[in-house]
Amino acid sequence: MSSQEIPEENLPSKQETEPQHGSVVVPDDNPFADPGLPPHKHRIQDIDEKAARRSERAVAFLFTLSMLATVGFIAAFVTIPADKSIFVWPIGHISGLNFALGLTLGLALFCIGAGAVHWARTLMSDVEVADERHAIEAPAEVKAKVMADFRAGAEESQFGRRKLIRNTMFGALALVPLSGVVLLRDLGPLPEDKLRHTKWAKGKKLVNMNTHEPLRPSDVQVGSLTFAMPEGMSEHDHDFQTQIAKAALMIVRIQPEDIKDKRELEWSHEGVVAYSKICTHVGCPISLYEQQTHHVLCPCHQSTFDLSDGARVIFGPAGHALPQLRIGVNEEGYLEALGDFEEPVGPAFFERG
Repeated sequence: MSSQEIPEENLPSKQETEPQHGSVVVPDDNPFADPGLPPHKHRIQDIDEKAARRSERAVAFLFTLSMLATVGFIAAFVTIPADKSIFVWPIGHISGLNFALGLTLGLALFCIGAGAVHWARTLMSDVEVADERHAIEAPAEVKAKVMADFRAGAEESQFGRRKLIRNTMFGALALVPLSGVVLLRDLGPLPEDKLRHTKWAKGKKLVNMNTHEPLRPSDVQVGSLTFAMPEGMSEHDHDFQTQIAKAALMIVRIQPEDIKDKRELEWSHEGVVAYSKICTHVGCPISLYEQQTHHVLCPCHQSTFDLSDGARVIFGPAGHALPQLRIGVNEEGYLEALGDFEEPVGPAFFERG
């Protein structure tokens, strides 16, 4: 029988058979009923004390490994030279110090995290607790409940019972901050009075930086500019760049009658004067000399110094004159230093130290 042969009153209404546009068909029962929590399943550590102790030892091992890694970090920082290079496949040649610091500090932090995660997953309570939302301001009974829950959590974590875990965790957490303290050393060693001293000393010959031969007064002609370094320095020295940045010397010869500064004349030898090559502005090497005016120019920021008048600043941002080195001639006829610079070389520091 077709639907056309069924009486209309016996057919289900369109509203009952087809949902209205935008409506949702739901069953009669509540679709948002609380499904509840699944039944709690006990872990092997909850029912087997041997398994719990194995987990305890594993966590303690991770914390102990973190402590050893922190000690290794400090030892590497102290003992490995900063310029030491090692080959690490497939990275290639890298700084041995950076590699050791990164490896030990990463291991120390990883072991603390891994130990905490393993402790939480195997020994701390994993029972899910549902709690109703409440007002922001907690009443007294809620506060009491929170404290009770805290005590229960502390007891369930076995923090007081598992003394091995607790003590090793305290040790790991206490040592890790030492890594940051040790890194403060890289802010730079205290300069003390190192910036006041260079390789120049009484009796050291002036050596030409190009020929590496000792200089005689006759080697310096009027109008010429010569660069010198202290006797005994070598470009192969590990600290050569550090030392030459303070000891680089600029030598010119001026007619004695053209020297205006009295001390400059006393510290020179037959018109040969020696000044620091390092600009007192930002430490650039000075290399431009004008023989008619006896002016030297720093190529970085155009600070100009008058070598005939104590190397005072006559133009530019430099705030101090170039330090002069007192020189003389030894028994062999070579130019030599009669001491070190009497003031700091290069840019002013802490208002001249």
